[in-house]
Amino acid sequence: MCELFAMSSPVPVGVEFCLHEFALHGGLTAANKDGWGIANYAEDGAVRLYKEAEPASSSEWVEFIEAHDMRSAIVLSHIRRATRGGRSLMNTQPFRRELGGSCHVFAHNGDLPEVFHDPRFPLGFHKPLGETDSEYAFCSLLGRLEDLWLASAGPPDLEHRTLVVADFAGSLAGLGMANFIYSDGDAVFAHGNRRRDHVADPPRPPGLHVLHRSVDGGYHAPGLEIAHESGCREMVLVASVPLTGENWRPLAEGELVVLRAGRVVGR
Repeated sequence: MCELFAMSSPVPVGVEFCLHEFALHGGLTAANKDGWGIANYAEDGAVRLYKEAEPASSSEWVEFIEAHDMRSAIVLSHIRRATRGGRSLMNTQPFRRELGGSCHVFAHNGDLPEVFHDPRFPLGFHKPLGETDSEYAFCSLLGRLEDLWLASAGPPDLEHRTLVVADFAGSLAGLGMANFIYSDGDAVFAHGNRRRDHVADPPRPPGLHVLHRSVDGGYHAPGLEIAHESGCREMVLVASVPLTGENWRPLAEGELVVLRAGRVVGR
């Protein structure tokens, strides 16, 4: 299945991906060759979004990213195995939209064929560009958040945002596998559901894992390196499967965690 990764840090840190190695870690995701994407937030709230509908292993863009210093306090990444919608840039995650003057980014792992027809998921102002159930779900989530964001001069109250995202996640989980990571530039929301390691496997929890750790001396995992920065003493990482032998905590089925500035601030 697809691979999700997210990071929340109190200050921008250097993040280096080797996407091919990252996609193959643990031997679980060798079939994820239908695209990849990385979104990282700049200090001014803008999002640098790099993505391609090609295998990471043969991408010149991946080589470009690996050769440049990428610093961010919020990073979201997705490596795709296509289940709905063809291999195209429009169908490649993460997806990005503007709402309330902020950049919103979303990536999903799972299959939600009924989301297009379920009356609980109407579309608001935002419409999908591609064919995937993931992008449709994202647009529906933004529709639920429109009133909050358009009535606020900045990020709305975090508790109110969390309630909206939690209600969305609960409804989405009733349709199928609903693991997702979402950021509005202020916080990161990670929802764990169920996933399968191989196509023939039945889906089962956990769908996501979380690691809250110190970053003294930096962080190293297969396909991922995070450079230590002065003033950054902790961060939170989210991944579909544990990246290292550390004590990653599996999210319970239906669990939503809220991350801000390198800490878990809500569930």
